[in-house]
Amino acid sequence: MSNEVLVKVENVSKKFCRDLKKSLWYGVSDIACEFTGLNNKRDLRPKEFWALNDISFELKRGEVLGLIGKNGAGKTTLLRVLNNLIKPDTGRITMRGRVGALIALGAGFNPILTGRENVYVNAAVLGINKKEIDAKFDEIVDSAELWDFIDSPVQSYSSGMQVRLGFAVATALKPDILLLDEVLAVGDVEFRTKCYHRIGEILSTSSVIFVTHAMDQIGRLCNTIMLLDDGKIKYYGDVNIGVNKYMSSCNVIDDYAVDENNYKIFDKRIKNFKINLVPNLIQTGEAVNVDIKLLSTDDIDVGLVVCNFTNDTRLLVAAYDSNSRGHNYSIKKGENHFSIDLGNLPLSGGDYIFNIAMFDDSKKVSLIHAYENLILKIKGRFITTSIIEMGG
Repeated sequence: MSNEVLVKVENVSKKFCRDLKKSLWYGVSDIACEFTGLNNKRDLRPKEFWALNDISFELKRGEVLGLIGKNGAGKTTLLRVLNNLIKPDTGRITMRGRVGALIALGAGFNPILTGRENVYVNAAVLGINKKEIDAKFDEIVDSAELWDFIDSPVQSYSSGMQVRLGFAVATALKPDILLLDEVLAVGDVEFRTKCYHRIGEILSTSSVIFVTHAMDQIGRLCNTIMLLDDGKIKYYGDVNIGVNKYMSSCNVIDDYAVDENNYKIFDKRIKNFKINLVPNLIQTGEAVNVDIKLLSTDDIDVGLVVCNFTNDTRLLVAAYDSNSRGHNYSIKKGENHFSIDLGNLPLSGGDYIFNIAMFDDSKKVSLIHAYENLILKIKGRFITTSIIEMGG
């Protein structure tokens, strides 16, 4: 991973007004203040609130920052400020290199124009010239899988088709900085997998800021996390800790027990939880299973199981979630024993840290978290160039 900083945000704040008439008046007042040299940007006026409040962070080439938080926390506002769509009231932003962005579904698309015409329009919005797009046009349409519809008006596209086309354009020329806002929320499994692989391909030369409410996607893609709450940074750092804090902020895991293995049990109906990696020592390319045993006092609907491996620097190298693989699990009253097939792991030799989390059928309420409790040892020399999607 490079030490080159591509994104540097220093004490950035942005305020909005809840009242339209006052907002228009404040806008005129702010313009007058800029002309006269007066500065009242740190003061909140009636009906105003901080959408972003004193945000600072750095992002290096090769890093993926997961931006999480409740609705209204300031995530999309931060992306819009970074993409220069809106101007911050205070602070400084430094962006080095070409920026690719997919912030709003259909942004840059004209509904009455065809997909072909919109490719060039959308590219122009991103600062890509016609000559560059001409050279990449076939690759863009191949990536979006829209040859049958490329000459149809975009207004006839589904939301999934629009986001596929937008993502293909945004990543066509390997931008130095890629901003993505809920891109995978409307995509099917095949599209999400393609996105994961594409992001993995451009990471050697790019940095990515990724907004989502799906914690399995955060675990799969990101090596750093930022939790926003009411426009402020509530946490910035380790992905697993950040996800825990986010779930706590949603009041869905505010009560848990820690057992003798340091597993966090959030559902009091679950007892005697045990996990093992079978085997825990493999050669490169061999298969691994997660063996799970537990006792439950009731039937529990499991909505999502997320597993991943990180290396000794806590960088995500392999990920699994039951939804994308079409796997369903359930907990029955009494003793439970089931196994998750993670498939073959073509990773280079070394020690890898295993993490697992289980959520109920709402996919929000945590059942179990087991982070950094098990180690998988691998012997071999194969080195993968992107994140492995486990569980074929």
